[in-house]
Amino acid sequence: MKNITESVFYVGADDKDLDLFEGQYIIPNGMAYNSYVIMDEKIAIMDMVDKRKADVWALNVAEALNGRQPDYLIISHLEPDHSAYLDKILSQYPDLKVVSNAKLFSMLPNFFDVDLTDRTVVVKENDTLSLGAHTLQFFMAPMVHWPEVMVTYEQKDKILFSADGFGKFGTLDTEEDWACEARRYYFNIVGKFGIPVQTLLKKAATLDIQIICPLHGPILDENLEYYIGKYQTWSSYEPEDAGIFIAYASLHGNTKQAAEQLAEILEKKGAPKVSIADLSRDDLAECVEDAFRYDRLVVAAPTYEGDVMPIMADFIRHLKIKAYQKRTVGIIQNGAWAPTAAKVMKEQFDSMKDIKVLDTVVTINGTVKASNQAELEALADALLA
Repeated sequence: MKNITESVFYVGADDKDLDLFEGQYIIPNGMAYNSYVIMDEKIAIMDMVDKRKADVWALNVAEALNGRQPDYLIISHLEPDHSAYLDKILSQYPDLKVVSNAKLFSMLPNFFDVDLTDRTVVVKENDTLSLGAHTLQFFMAPMVHWPEVMVTYEQKDKILFSADGFGKFGTLDTEEDWACEARRYYFNIVGKFGIPVQTLLKKAATLDIQIICPLHGPILDENLEYYIGKYQTWSSYEPEDAGIFIAYASLHGNTKQAAEQLAEILEKKGAPKVSIADLSRDDLAECVEDAFRYDRLVVAAPTYEGDVMPIMADFIRHLKIKAYQKRTVGIIQNGAWAPTAAKVMKEQFDSMKDIKVLDTVVTINGTVKASNQAELEALADALLA
């Protein structure tokens, strides 16, 4: 337990043993499950944690309460990593009332078999709840990134309890750049829902926010313009940096060679930033992150059974379902006898919004030859034009 303000306490927990978040995202530095307690004439518990750390959370809550009984449990997001222990806390504190919105309460039976008769407070947009000196104001945030999500603004200390917004991978004691893991978290988990995020940011712009308390990652209490600015950029799908991300898949090393040669050519020609990744070996979620980070993308892959190498198909599918847009894409294909990878990849990108696929396509027939140098040079020039 630690103080955020004189009357707002952190009661969450770090999980350093979890290797995959949501069963798919590699988290080398674990995950933080955040929860908070507001002490006042009436006491509010702000969300819960994952069942993996529910016992630690319960002890932290009890320490913060210091013998008092809580009045309200605010649930902003029903996803299991934020709602474990509900049945137990309802039994432990028989006068506790659950505060949330109608959509969340309609979804709650999908996860819990609990009797909430006379124990609910249903709130809607702009409703307030007084705790005494502190007043909570509620704003609905549907599809950021579930349909029942809401955020809470505490008016006295000017705190935005932002649900999954402004979250990141990694435990709270991990010393690392916020943007890198927050970006990977955003585009892989929230990325599809840019329009709802923009709607929420417009609501937040009307508030005097001094502290942001997310459900994952560190409490943000300085340079808030930086974090909000990142979210403005990410949710509007605008490129964050000028640069070229080369994502390749390679069967026998020849497509890899072409991708690396293109990277060298681009660097010699003065490209502002070139990043390259092997889709078969590098973290796919990080590759998705880099595709969104830069304004240009090159995909390089061999033909595979009349299609494209599966790992490349999976990468492009991830981009599509995360609403990839507003980018320029170059293509390198490999095919020893009947290359089709470029056609398949172009069709996928053509189905996305505001994607410019360059006409200059590099075709490798088996191995990279001296004659391919001119094609790679032409693709580099098209990317830098």
